[in-house]
Amino acid sequence: MEYAIKCVGVLTSGGDSPAMNAAIRAVVRAGISNGICVKGIYRGYSGLIDGEIRELSSQDVSGIIQRGGTILKSSRCPAFQTPEGRKQAYDNMQKEGIDALIVIGGDGTFTGARVFSQEYNIPVIGLPGTIDNDLWGTDVTIGYDTSLNTIMECVDKLRDTATSHERVFLVEIMGRDAGFLTLNAAIAVGAEVAIIPERTAVAEQIEEAIGQGKRKSKNSSIVLVQEHAVEGGAQTVAKILEKAHPEYNTRVTILGHLQRGGSPTAQDRILASRLGVAAIQALLEEQRSIMIGVQNDEIVYVPLSKAISTKKDIKADKWTAMQILSI
Repeated sequence: MEYAIKCVGVLTSGGDSPAMNAAIRAVVRAGISNGICVKGIYRGYSGLIDGEIRELSSQDVSGIIQRGGTILKSSRCPAFQTPEGRKQAYDNMQKEGIDALIVIGGDGTFTGARVFSQEYNIPVIGLPGTIDNDLWGTDVTIGYDTSLNTIMECVDKLRDTATSHERVFLVEIMGRDAGFLTLNAAIAVGAEVAIIPERTAVAEQIEEAIGQGKRKSKNSSIVLVQEHAVEGGAQTVAKILEKAHPEYNTRVTILGHLQRGGSPTAQDRILASRLGVAAIQALLEEQRSIMIGVQNDEIVYVPLSKAISTKKDIKADKWTAMQILSI
């Protein structure tokens, strides 16, 4: 049987997230199963510009499903934002015989992919790979569940010390411009406060939650702070807290890139595998400029333009639950 697409390129771009390898594995094996050659593009769009491309076999992706990070490496590529850089990338695609691209990443990755697709009429499929879970059109993104579990494990350990020393621990969480990781982690660890970009009354939140806990004889508290909720992150929130309550013994912990690493959870491995297989199927259906997502446990096709431009909202019931449970 003849297929219009004979060769597909796959790359990972931007910040890495757990289970990117599982997605790469799925793309390669689904491609081979459908008679399609799959070529790995190393270091994201930089590798596409520099020609760091090679064919991947089923054996090349054996034993990687449990590994964090990405075997294809990742980078951020300012050159791809220029017409000259994209022209070089297109020339390399032509040279390698690549008919379509599957890109695994977040908002920035998809923005570049959409422009590239429009300029050169190339079929591009996006897989949502970001711990931030901030892409519209999918209930969950690749790597989010693993990151959430990592945060939970770290904060559970901090809670032990906070209780032992009667301290307030402020923990800074990643998330770019969205509070999904921070809010859900707050529910999971029983935090007293979650400071997120979607709720800006920082001082009032602290006073309400910690003050209420003090009246109920709580001798320690956990405050989760999304890195960009306030300028200066958790350090700024600590100063606000210390000024209002100098009697508190406060400590700041920045989890940083711990949140991106580690072996992916079963949920992330399954999600990435399903999306990778669906990406090849979408190309066989002659889809282009779409993101593969999952809604209510069903695979969905979402226009890249909509996934990029539409804001994903925090669920109000989760915010309410966090506040109720923090008393």
